[in-house]
Amino acid sequence: MTPLARSWIRTGIVLLIGLAPLSAKAANTYYVAPTGSDSNAGTMAAPFATLQKANDTAAAGDTIYLRAGTYNCTNQITLSKSGTSDTNRTKIWAYTGEVPVLDFSNFTLASETSDHPAITVTGNWMHLRGLEIANGKVGTSGSHSYSMLRTKNASNNTFELLNIHNGFGPGLFIDTGTGGNLILNCDSHDNYDKDGSQGDGQNADGFGVHYQTTGPSTIIQGCRSWNNSDDGYDLISQEVPVTVENNWAFDNGHGTEGNGNGFKMGSSQTGIRHLVQQNVAWGNAENGFYANHSTGGNTWYNNTSYNNGTQYNMLASSFDSSGNVTGTITLTGSKVHIMRNNIGYPNRNSNMDGVDTSFNTWDLGITPAASDFASISDTGCDGARAADGSMPTACTFMHLSAGSHMIDKGTNVGLPYVGSAPDLGAYEYGATGGTTGTGGTTATGGTTGTGGTTSTGGTTGTGGTKGTGGTTGTGGTAGKSGTTGTGGTTGSGGTTGTGGTTGTGGSATGTGGAVGTGNGGNSGTGGSTTGSGGTGTTGTGGSSTTAGTGGSGTSTGAAGGTTGSGGSTTGTGGASGETGGASSGCSCDTAPGAGQGGLLGLSLLSLMMVATRRRQPAAKRCRR
Repeated sequence: MTPLARSWIRTGIVLLIGLAPLSAKAANTYYVAPTGSDSNAGTMAAPFATLQKANDTAAAGDTIYLRAGTYNCTNQITLSKSGTSDTNRTKIWAYTGEVPVLDFSNFTLASETSDHPAITVTGNWMHLRGLEIANGKVGTSGSHSYSMLRTKNASNNTFELLNIHNGFGPGLFIDTGTGGNLILNCDSHDNYDKDGSQGDGQNADGFGVHYQTTGPSTIIQGCRSWNNSDDGYDLISQEVPVTVENNWAFDNGHGTEGNGNGFKMGSSQTGIRHLVQQNVAWGNAENGFYANHSTGGNTWYNNTSYNNGTQYNMLASSFDSSGNVTGTITLTGSKVHIMRNNIGYPNRNSNMDGVDTSFNTWDLGITPAASDFASISDTGCDGARAADGSMPTACTFMHLSAGSHMIDKGTNVGLPYVGSAPDLGAYEYGATGGTTGTGGTTATGGTTGTGGTTSTGGTTGTGGTKGTGGTTGTGGTAGKSGTTGTGGTTGSGGTTGTGGTTGTGGSATGTGGAVGTGNGGNSGTGGSTTGSGGTGTTGTGGSSTTAGTGGSGTSTGAAGGTTGSGGSTTGTGGASGETGGASSGCSCDTAPGAGQGGLLGLSLLSLMMVATRRRQPAAKRCRR
């Protein structure tokens, strides 16, 4: 083979390798609007009418935007299109600045004898954000309750800024799966299974995580649950630990059979240990914090319980092989409950045997009084969240006052604190920040995003009144703050050398010499910020990005957020759905598809064949 033919083949191989990633299809963006039609293309200009149609059309990593308005949902919606990883989630988001309301007041009950959820999530690696799910149709007397949103054998999903209310059963119900879920800055309220088959008000919890037996933990963070007929948060039959932090539960327990616990953190039969920290419970009919028969203790740090039937109830029980409670037990050894830095106001607890308790108000002989708090009025606590998704700034309920007897009375449990020692309760006096990140915003298309401005929320303050942007953060336990965009375009490599001169950059090969080894084509690094409990503004160069989901409440120094990878992804100008209408609604694939790559490949093969055939006549002459 001649040197020229070998050179052609080398060049072809290099270019074919370079074409491989171009054959991958870019993610698509679809739109849904109350005025749309399911026969449309799902673009901004011609949106679908239903979320179900958008789900059925989407593929892994696609984004679905729901426009403002009320959607009359008469049938169950099944969300099944899984993503593939944290950086390639299938996203179902409210369009920026808009509130889509999925209204189930005309829902057709497929079954009145079992839980037939209004929305079922069966996909993994999905991200639901900014949706209002409301008004579950009330069943007839004796009908089985049903969840407004229920997962089924689904894992690694993120539920962010959902407002779920007025259902005929649980608000958000995590059912089985292998964990890895994040429930962030969501509200679930006013759910009531009136005269349901399990009892009047017996089954309408705000949030529930149940039946998981293996896999990583689920995290509930920055959420509010109020005025539900049963419990605020319920972990019955959950056999993998759950982290419950920076949440509120108030005024739960209605109907003749609603339980009325704020945080029902049991009942494990295998003795697992949940982490329950920096939560506030008040005005619940039964218990603020309840262990609910668990055979193993939980860890309870820096919680505040005010004016509940009982503040803390650490009931432990034994079970038979059928799961029935057989009696009350006292936990020992590694199974005991661990309680530190908690406030009970008043100090009214029960079943405190089998508890390792110290540095709590009842251990220290502190009798809390109204003067210890900035406010004991919860006015505004059920109001609109702050712009970043954190708790309402108008609510200063149960924050410590300057002269509080609870300041510096705690012990170090690994949570951030100000002063000589941690304070008691959910709020650290003098801490600043406290805004929970909302997962970032989508780039506006066309230009390479610079992405991810670092948040300053969560920095430890030195005085003054506790910031009201959210509950005290947990440092390193911050949520997935701002998975940033892949901004920046990859350099296009060097120019082709001529006459044997080495190419000066990238992966291009000279036509008469060695492969170029220059440093052209550096990858851009736009969007490589690290979130610290704040808002991660992502840049993606135009295509819709997977945004992070924020840090925990008032995280002080949490290193949340994944650093952007620089980006080989280029914007196409307005492909994002968050440009306020600048987009044409098209989801443009800037990379050649399989067909385009194939044409280029055939062309290269043809060139190599020509080079090879030039050598063949000479060979025939030699055989003479």
